[in-house]
Amino acid sequence: MSQSTTPPEQPPIKQLQTVLELLENPSLARIYSYAFHTEDVTVEELVSNLGVPQGTVYDYVNRLENAGLLRKTRTERPYRFDAEPLSVTVTIDGDKQTISAELVDAVGRSDDDQDISVYLDRHGIDGLATALEYAREYVDGTVNHRIMARELDCSPLEAEIILQALEPVVRAHRAEE
Repeated sequence: MSQSTTPPEQPPIKQLQTVLELLENPSLARIYSYAFHTEDVTVEELVSNLGVPQGTVYDYVNRLENAGLLRKTRTERPYRFDAEPLSVTVTIDGDKQTISAELVDAVGRSDDDQDISVYLDRHGIDGLATALEYAREYVDGTVNHRIMARELDCSPLEAEIILQALEPVVRAHRAEE
């Protein structure tokens, strides 16, 4: 799942539960994503930049650290954290889906981006993951909204809206590579 200098305190299934919670909890996802994109972040920075209550941030940071998704980069106060890369591939009945930092970022943006939120409500997390795959190709210029709409049996307007909403997510993660 991730490599950290501090071994996770949770067993693997408990770690997986935290990863899955990232897909259900936009605030938790935003904290992970902010730490992923910001080097050496403090709890205070998370509170002030994300508008999440301080107690919640402390709880979520501890949960992410215990799961091995955040690691302390500074051992004295104020603690600083970096996010570990995330890539978990789940295969069920031959169908594969990868949970990545990029997908978590998209979920985290659903609180502030109505287009992502509506798409997530209509199509679920699997639908959002699939749309993210098309968004990568959209950014590459190898796919357009009409192709996505035809292949996913949705309206061209819905495809265009979600592709445009996910484009900044894809670009932000390409900049990290």
